[in-house]
Amino acid sequence: MRCVALACLLPAAVGTAHALEFKTVGSAPAILYDTPSEKGRKLFVAPRGMPVEVVLTYGQWNKVRDVTGDLSWVPAKALTTKRNVITNAASARVRAAPDDGSALVFSADKGVLLELVEPVRSGWVKVKHQDGQAGFVRTSEVWGE
Repeated sequence: MRCVALACLLPAAVGTAHALEFKTVGSAPAILYDTPSEKGRKLFVAPRGMPVEVVLTYGQWNKVRDVTGDLSWVPAKALTTKRNVITNAASARVRAAPDDGSALVFSADKGVLLELVEPVRSGWVKVKHQDGQAGFVRTSEVWGE
């Protein structure tokens, strides 16, 4: 009987997709650990504004993935819901409108942090550079959206 019940639940569980949850390191740098404890080994100091993907929440800790794919733990209080993205293309092209034919506003080298202004629409996100320039970039040219 249990096998039948499990067999019925399995397709529903496998078919359930979870949306990615991205957050940003807050106004102060955050220490990333190998375990969900400040007694754990310190792995890295994440700079303020760095985007991370939250893969698991355990009490007051978040297990996060960074742009390189590395996993670590960070206190949840060190993260903010403000969203930033990081360019992953050699020269990410930010355009005036979400269209490849639109005027180029600026280009950003790989690794540049940009503020996420509007969520994904048809493969584009609206971003803003710290100098105030804003525009649209293809989602394939940034990480953290």
